[in-house]
Amino acid sequence: MRKAMISISVGLVLIGLCAEPLAACTSYLITKGATKDGSTMITYVADSHIRYGELYYSPGGPQVKGSFYQCYDRGSHKPLARIPNPPLTYTVIGYMNEKQVAIGETTFGGRKELDDKNGLIDYGSLMFLAMQRARTAREAISVIVDLVDTYGYFGAGESFSIADPNEAWIMEIVGKGSNKNNKLNKGALWVAIRIPDGTVSAHANQARITHFPKENGKTSISSHNMKRFGDPDIEVVYAHDVISFARDKGFYKGSDEEFSFSDVYAPVDFGGARFCESRVWSMFKKVNSEMDQYEAYAMGKDLSRRMPLYVRPDRKLAVEDIIAFKRDYLQGTEYDMSRDIGAGPYGLPYRWRPLSWKYEGKTYFHERTTATQQTAFSYVAQLRNFLPDPIGGISWFGVDDTNTTVYIPMYAGMSKAPDTFAQGNGSILEYSDTSAFWAFNQLAHFAYLKYNTVLPDIQKIQKELETRMRDFSGAVDQAAYALYQKDPDKAKAFLTDFSVKMADDTVSKWKQLYRFLLVKYLDGNVKKEENGEFLLNEFNKYPQVEHPDLPDWWKKLIIKETGDKFLTPQTPH
Repeated sequence: MRKAMISISVGLVLIGLCAEPLAACTSYLITKGATKDGSTMITYVADSHIRYGELYYSPGGPQVKGSFYQCYDRGSHKPLARIPNPPLTYTVIGYMNEKQVAIGETTFGGRKELDDKNGLIDYGSLMFLAMQRARTAREAISVIVDLVDTYGYFGAGESFSIADPNEAWIMEIVGKGSNKNNKLNKGALWVAIRIPDGTVSAHANQARITHFPKENGKTSISSHNMKRFGDPDIEVVYAHDVISFARDKGFYKGSDEEFSFSDVYAPVDFGGARFCESRVWSMFKKVNSEMDQYEAYAMGKDLSRRMPLYVRPDRKLAVEDIIAFKRDYLQGTEYDMSRDIGAGPYGLPYRWRPLSWKYEGKTYFHERTTATQQTAFSYVAQLRNFLPDPIGGISWFGVDDTNTTVYIPMYAGMSKAPDTFAQGNGSILEYSDTSAFWAFNQLAHFAYLKYNTVLPDIQKIQKELETRMRDFSGAVDQAAYALYQKDPDKAKAFLTDFSVKMADDTVSKWKQLYRFLLVKYLDGNVKKEENGEFLLNEFNKYPQVEHPDLPDWWKKLIIKETGDKFLTPQTPH
């Protein structure tokens, strides 16, 4: 019989459960020296119980004098600052702009007293404004710093992945809380570190930057010297008061050299490890053979030895590897979500919320994995310095559950979002029959009923579509490049047509697959088929139907719970 559901009495430690429940996301950073084709890649999984899966599109170009960007808190839609537009902005498709600058995030919360509700710009607005204004990752960081210095940072602690075709950076930021007069505190407390080329990093709702080199005039600078940030030798930059503020507040008393951002502003606890760092560990474990030593930390059993911020992978990685990592539910470990009793007889690797619950005065929990049912959208941004920006940037974009979605190439040079993925086509409260989000949700929810039975059918078509699109993209790159040499606008139109067609064809295929599987698995039966054709009986009339047996461990549980209640009486011989 399978192992019983992992549970532990954790008392009050779950109160700060890794992050705000509406912003629980997982992000990877892959430097160009760690990839097979020399591209930089970052990912973003936008997990939320209220967020809708759609592809944002913001056209760039000259801006009307006096126009502005209206900021809203991404968690509540509270209106914040109106920020004047610059004379020129860049087009943004999803979370990547036309210059191949991409951004992802995770919320880690941090000290509650620093959750500043007087600031005027939130993390979501910082991301979009940075993409509209930045040509490089370094410029995006500078934009974020300038904005919080001017308007103050609204909200809880945040980790950003910020990348371009040459570099990948992780930036962690917290607010300064309310002052005595409950007025705006300008600025924020932050550190940004360039991930060394040839390595990979990740973050998942727990601050990960600990110790970092302080200002040395060579590779590390404070915000007092932002003018030097363009120097390629600079690998670390941080708010000038990130340490002094902690001392003034009584958060820290040690030396500058011993200061650790996470340990001071977002200390890791059981929840931060088990529900957040475990996702990082699981990804690191897939690329580096030495990660078993951090299992006790990642599982919240020993917090004394933290994982490194980045690791060097044992092999070069490709887009398909990164996509596979996003479909992780701790497979291959004793914590595999499909193998405890909570998975039921059909191996469902998801648990409906709440994530923790109480029984007889004790608190128990389910694992929190990268793949989860409440994903709104996710992407892998592939950024390539060996191609012109409109062609070099691809956002492999999917909606809903990462395990049952299909990642579609959306090029940086696109002039619009596909209608099936466009903003306004349905919402989290409005079903749309032409929406990609609802098409993928429809099939995913059907699969949740008999997961390990239905999933192989989904994975077969998923693999076919993703492999085909990856194969197509190579030829599309070449054709678009040839067009670009003659007419950049025609190249962009070509890329737009390709991405729109791939999106629309995929949604159509997914709706067709749903109809087929609904028929195949109707009422818990399984109709036999070969290559998509149902097999009929000898009279060529009715389908051949099978009834898969339940696993023995499930039968034993039923017998243990009910005794002889369902035992068939034995017939005497």
